[in-house]
This record gives sequence, C-alpha cells and structure tokens, in this order.
Amino acid sequence: MPVAPARFLVVLDADSTLIRNEVIELIADEAGRGPEVAAATEAAMRGEVDFATSLRSRVRELEGVPVAAFARVLSRIEPTPGVTDLIRTVHERGGAVGVVSGGFHEILDTVAPDLGVDMWRANRLVHRDGVLSGTVDGGIVDAAGKAAALREWAAERDVPLHRTIAIGDGANDLEMMSAAGLGIAFNAKPAVRARADVVVAPVDLAEIIPLLP
Repeated sequence: MPVAPARFLVVLDADSTLIRNEVIELIADEAGRGPEVAAATEAAMRGEVDFATSLRSRVRELEGVPVAAFARVLSRIEPTPGVTDLIRTVHERGGAVGVVSGGFHEILDTVAPDLGVDMWRANRLVHRDGVLSGTVDGGIVDAAGKAAALREWAAERDVPLHRTIAIGDGANDLEMMSAAGLGIAFNAKPAVRARADVVVAPVDLAEIIPLLP
C-alpha cells in the first residue's frame, strides 16, 4: 500500500525520549532483577559496551517473566511531557513521525499508536508457553538499524535527508542523528550532547517545536 509523502520526517528514540521510562528495566522489575539491568542499560546508553551484546545479556535476565506482566508494565509507562504537542504540530505542518527503538514491540505496539506515531520499529521478545525465553527474535535494532530505519522511512515518504530530524538520548542514537539533517540530543548522555547539532535540556518535547520546518 503506497505511503503518503510528507514535508519532513521526525524520528524519535523511545525509551527516555518518547517515554520517560526504560522499558527493559520495568520488565526486569517483574523478574526481581531491576537494579542489575538498570546498571547495564546505563552503561550501554553511555556507549561503554556494544549495544547488541548488552541487550542480549540484559534480555537473558528476563527469562521466566510471564507475558501477562506486560499489562503491568504498560500501566507504568509515562509519556514524556510535550510529546502529544510535538506530534500534533508535526502533523499539522505536514510532517510524519517515526519511532525506532532498541526496546520492544510488545510495549511500543500499544504506546506508539496511542500517541499518534505514524510508524515504529523495535525488537521482539521470544516467548513460549506464556513466559519469556530470555532471547530476542531476529536481529537487534542497534545504532545501524536506527539509522537505516530513518533512511528507509524518509525514502518511503519522499523526504530528502536534509529535511529529517532525529531525536535521541543514548549512544545507540548517534548514527541516526548523524544521518539526519538535524540531530537533537534530548535529555541525553554527555557523549550524545557532545556530538549533537542541538541540545535540548528540559525534559519537555514541546521544546523541539520551534526547530520544526
């Protein structure tokens, strides 16, 4: 089915950007392993370890969590302040909004459409007999995967790369921020702020509206 062209494209990271939470930490809480996973997530976001290797290691800690726990995880999700204002304004100006995440479709498939996101991509967790197996289905959405998603969505909607905006907070967002016409560090780690075109410090996505085409 053909996709409608857009005037510009905004692509956001999910965890700690579109939403205030780190979803893998919320799922890990269900296994009683929240602190360990939180520490590993922080190291990955600072760029201290390979993201894909880190994610597989952290997902192993989720083994045995019942799929039914996703309802509790969803109830704890907090959209980032200003996100609905940003998405509404992008649409009013003829743009499209994508979300690409090193997190999980199991949560994003509910959160993204509820917030008005046009397209999204994330990892999928393997589960058997109603519980998580501790593995990821298929390849990992890593830094290269995020940049590839931005380029793919821009091409689908006839948006030149100079009219794309990438918004992220972690080291795995740097490649898509570099690929975009404008890379915005939002609530970001020091390494990301240092390489961004623009740094937005307040945790309010409405702060990005003045930067839209």
